[in-house]
Amino acid sequence: MTRAKAESKSPAGDPNPDSLASFETSLTRLNEIVERLESSELNLEESLGLFEEGVRLARASQARLDAAEKRVEELLAIDEQGEPVVREIDVD
Repeated sequence: MTRAKAESKSPAGDPNPDSLASFETSLTRLNEIVERLESSELNLEESLGLFEEGVRLARASQARLDAAEKRVEELLAIDEQGEPVVREIDVD
């Protein structure tokens, strides 16, 4: 599999609606975790477990945002002659 194909199939770089839903779900879950950590009286193990889950979700969400930003930059790229840079899109 080529690098371009691997990137297009990664959860972070996949522009399909399922990835967006996954991103939105991650944000919702992160908010729930923050609320529980701030307002609930949890024992140390529960707090650490929620914190670890939150860190994982935050990192995955940041990776999705970074991939989206990279894709936008690619779409807006211009070469030395002022022409838009285009590349084939793999639809597989």
